Amino acid sequence: MTNLLPLLLLTPTLLLLVLGLVWFVVRYQRGQLRQQQQLAQMQEAAQQQALAAALVAQEDERQRIAAELHDGVGTILALAKLHLYAPGSQPSPEASALIDQAVAEVRRISRNLQPATLQQLGLAQALRALVQAVPTDNGPNVRLEQEGPLGRLIPPHELMVYRIAQELLTNGLLHAEAAHIVLHVATVPGLLTLTYSDNGQGFDLAALEELPPPGPHGQPVGMGLINLRSRVAVLGGQLHYHSEPGVGTRVEAVLPVTLLPAGTPNPSFSLNS
Repeated sequence: MTNLLPLLLLTPTLLLLVLGLVWFVVRYQRGQLRQQQQLAQMQEAAQQQALAAALVAQEDERQRIAAELHDGVGTILALAKLHLYAPGSQPSPEASALIDQAVAEVRRISRNLQPATLQQLGLAQALRALVQAVPTDNGPNVRLEQEGPLGRLIPPHELMVYRIAQELLTNGLLHAEAAHIVLHVATVPGLLTLTYSDNGQGFDLAALEELPPPGPHGQPVGMGLINLRSRVAVLGGQLHYHSEPGVGTRVEAVLPVTLLPAGTPNPSFSLNS
């Protein structure tokens, strides 16, 4: 009995040491997990800031080019036509037609780069104008569907949603080989869902999943799907693809948005707003 006494006295001490060690290990692991989560959040926030900065720079460049096209090239073409019809000259109908065609093309490019309709009349009218601008003679039938009233959004959200719709429609016109394309817009307070669907050739979703995540560096310029994912990511939205080869494509963008109060005058239009 006397030999067991030291062991009995040591057992609670050893138990406390073991429990203390387990508590320390658990707390250390939890701390490490918290640090990893915080680091991941910081990296994600930095990536979103970099994406937003890249898109702001892109919109600034679009506005600069649009202004130069309108004020520079457009003015030169107008002066060229005046000289063409100067007194004593023999105007060429072909040259006049070519200048008119060039003026129309400059205006079209300028509108796409800096959509004045968006600022003046809002997203609903701008989307309608975007759809109506698609040629109907040899292209697909493009239709806009709107579910519920669509008021004015704050400028960064309005511009970003328009660019997403523009990207979806451009991708479809270039690659879908579809006879029918539908843009569907639905809104609930704080949320806008933009859905693109077509009856075209579709694509392999597995190949889409191999694309890199959105980021501001190291990505090929002009890759529509990556641009689309980047814009949706900046808004903190979700992007869902549904497609199979030969059965068409459906893309759904669910976007958190902020409405402007009713009666707010037309704001200054920029991603920096």
